[in-house]
Amino acid sequence: MTQESPLQVYAGHLEQRKASAGLALRRERRLSNLRLGVFAAGVVVAWFVFGPREASLLWLAPPVVAFVALVVWHDSVIRSRTEFERAAAFYERGIARLEDRWAGTGESGERFLDPEHLYAADLDLFGSGSLFELLCSARTRMGEDTLAGWLLSPAAAGEIRQRQEAIAELRPRLDLREDLARLGADVRAGVDPALLGAWASAPGAPVSRLARAAAGGLVVLLVGAAAAWWQLGTGALPLVAVVVAEGLLATRLRSRVVEVVRSAGRPARDLALLSTLLERIEAERFESPRLAALRASLDCEGEPPSRRLAGLRRLLELLEARQNQIFAPIAALLLWTTQLALAIDAWRRASGAAVPRWLAAVGEIEALCSLASHSYEHPADPFPEILAAGPRYEATGLAHPLLPEARAVRNDLALSDDLRLLVVSGSNMSGKSTWLRTVGTNAVLAFAGAPVRAERMSLSPLVLGTSLRILDSLQSGASKFYAEITRIGAIVAHAKGETPLLFLLDEILNGTNSHDRRIGAEAIVRSLVERGAVGLVTTHDLALARIADDLAPRARNVHFEDQLVDGEMRFDYRLRPGVVARSNALALMRAVGLDV
Repeated sequence: MTQESPLQVYAGHLEQRKASAGLALRRERRLSNLRLGVFAAGVVVAWFVFGPREASLLWLAPPVVAFVALVVWHDSVIRSRTEFERAAAFYERGIARLEDRWAGTGESGERFLDPEHLYAADLDLFGSGSLFELLCSARTRMGEDTLAGWLLSPAAAGEIRQRQEAIAELRPRLDLREDLARLGADVRAGVDPALLGAWASAPGAPVSRLARAAAGGLVVLLVGAAAAWWQLGTGALPLVAVVVAEGLLATRLRSRVVEVVRSAGRPARDLALLSTLLERIEAERFESPRLAALRASLDCEGEPPSRRLAGLRRLLELLEARQNQIFAPIAALLLWTTQLALAIDAWRRASGAAVPRWLAAVGEIEALCSLASHSYEHPADPFPEILAAGPRYEATGLAHPLLPEARAVRNDLALSDDLRLLVVSGSNMSGKSTWLRTVGTNAVLAFAGAPVRAERMSLSPLVLGTSLRILDSLQSGASKFYAEITRIGAIVAHAKGETPLLFLLDEILNGTNSHDRRIGAEAIVRSLVERGAVGLVTTHDLALARIADDLAPRARNVHFEDQLVDGEMRFDYRLRPGVVARSNALALMRAVGLDV
């Protein structure tokens, strides 16, 4: 049998989820009408009960019970419909990615963009139509933060291999990714990771064991004194004495109790939302070391988070009971708020240390699931081989992952200690800058642990530095040339580290005169090559192509060509050896109507 493509699988699941959502919507409408009918019937019964006929109150019981049951059922159907709609949206986003309609429709991650970063802006990591938007299917801020961190900071070789194994294990688990997307919507809207982490790790003012014991002991004495007065006729004095003692203790602990109740409100609700994701994750059984370690990190003293969080939810539900006006006097006598505040604080002290682990685990599993979705949707994209020694970057059939596969032109690349530099020449629009971004973006994917857009790739750990899209800054008063040499200075500084550097320099020193450009460019590139860095430099200035001759055999010229056919420029975007033979600048100017 022919295996279904990802597009066929997504389309089938989308049809099912839409049908289920439609069925739930019809059921929801019927229940709404039924609720209205039962309510109207209850009004009629109430007229007979409280009207002139004075019927028995028992007649009200059936419509009241039926209405309450319908409310509960109706809410359940609404939740079910919402979840089906979220699941349908998950598959719609997947189909949009597969059909190359995804740009501008997802999470752009612009909040992660740092203009000073060595490659983020140049390689379109964030923003509309960015690599982050393509990859990210995370539904929580923790997942987005983790994925962005992986794109911005290359991992060590061992970490990359562990992520690859985890992604390979998660790739076929479409049901898990759907559930995380469905459950994560509420978490994204409600969970503030920073606030939750701060609450979990806050030291707080300790309450002595004696005060805790006294709070429980006084309640026992209160019950005993009340029973003795009622059964033995001991009088009210013992009971009054216990109530006074309770008042003194409550006054002494008041500031701490108020602080706990006030600070626990939002974080506790966040944890209740987070518990749905944690319960789903803890139900999975993983084989790869990374996923198994993440699953184990959820447990707190051998207990799964769902059990811990169930205890917190019970405490919060009991705490809310004090708002009932009928129960409030009894709650005051039982030191209800004090007891529960101390219990919530004790829960935080016992389990709070696990909250950052829970947040980190959810974030990492969501990030891995995002990369697993990308791998599932692009089954031809392989995981790169991560080499121990370098510098090395070898790839066959390398293409840009943001370009539609049908239009992407693939080229080969081989950089190593023997061949450290490729000088890429070519005319305008021939593909030089896109080729540099292709090399850099696939390196980012590889170092994040993701599959790459290539037929085969092997590379060693490298530090990535680019100068592709340098702009001047009115705010800082920096010219484009100054901004460029500042970036190049930072790249050269990283070449001094232990990990070899991969540099990608587009139209190097284009903002100065040809004499200074040639001398400066040759000095910069020579210093990078001599420090063991590997990389590519593009130019349409044929004089700069001589740099490769001066640095041979560690450098080589390659180029992209164009052809003028019937007055139109045509490009095949194929990388060829040697220096480009001509420029198309004049032809392009004439093509747009300039008289040159």
